[in-house]
Amino acid sequence: MSTLLLSHKACLDHVTPPGHPERPDRLRAVEEALSHERFQFLVRDQAPEGDLDLVTLCHNEHYVTELRHIAPTSGQVYIDGDTSMSPGTWGAVMRGVGGAVAATEAVMAGEHRNAFVAVRPPGHHAEIGKPMGFCFFDNVAIAARHAQRKYGIKRAAIVDFDVHHGNGTQDIFWSDPTVMYCSTHQMPLFPGTGAKNERGDHDTIVNAPLASEDGGPEFRSAFENLILPQLEKFSPELLVISAGFDAHYRDPLASLNLRAEDYAWVTRKLMDLADKSAGGRVVSVLEGGYDLQGLKESVTAHVGALMGA
Repeated sequence: MSTLLLSHKACLDHVTPPGHPERPDRLRAVEEALSHERFQFLVRDQAPEGDLDLVTLCHNEHYVTELRHIAPTSGQVYIDGDTSMSPGTWGAVMRGVGGAVAATEAVMAGEHRNAFVAVRPPGHHAEIGKPMGFCFFDNVAIAARHAQRKYGIKRAAIVDFDVHHGNGTQDIFWSDPTVMYCSTHQMPLFPGTGAKNERGDHDTIVNAPLASEDGGPEFRSAFENLILPQLEKFSPELLVISAGFDAHYRDPLASLNLRAEDYAWVTRKLMDLADKSAGGRVVSVLEGGYDLQGLKESVTAHVGALMGA
């Protein structure tokens, strides 16, 4: 079974202010990494445009309408100090939604073993009614809810190894017993959520915060001692990954010390878990990662592992 790669050039059209870390060059770095001969057997396709009916599976209609209304036709609109919209932002955001959903459909239908969705901007900070932290719509949350609605998935899991806690995903699924959200992240760090005692209404939120300067050993321990045992008990039928690579030691926005081999390791561990309960179904969606060299190394390791390397 093959690995599917979904992306779209429209995701380059989301332009941020000069010096902003979430920039189009991130996606170019991913494309360069995946152009290597070792990835010749990746099945590549275009991320389709998402549907607003899918967005409202996770975000309230008023928020979606307002965001569409303020999307500019020229210049920049600043939502907060970190998050802004350019004329290309709406199209990029909707390709992110469409890519995550199309990848989920391809994996659920058995057309591909797993998938990686290379889109930007990221999504895991977007709350039910609020954009923040570079994010507008929560792609992984929408993918999980869509799988439940269309394919009758009873239990979906989202695993987030971005260096920043996915407060948006936690917000969306806090009261939902059918979706488990697990996260490793540096703490204290933006957005300030993700303490171990944040467990949701049904004990389906699993936070494993790491300290500044922690590296591979602490990261792997968090998975082996906390996250993987909880996932095994939950027995998800679909595994969705918030694949942020900003815990890499080169990244400028944080101070964890992961290396490419740590991303390969955790990917293989999550694939093993998916084999046990989810028929191997894994959908991975790009989140953060702001050092271009670190991003290339990490994506190479992650996608290589998805392909069985």
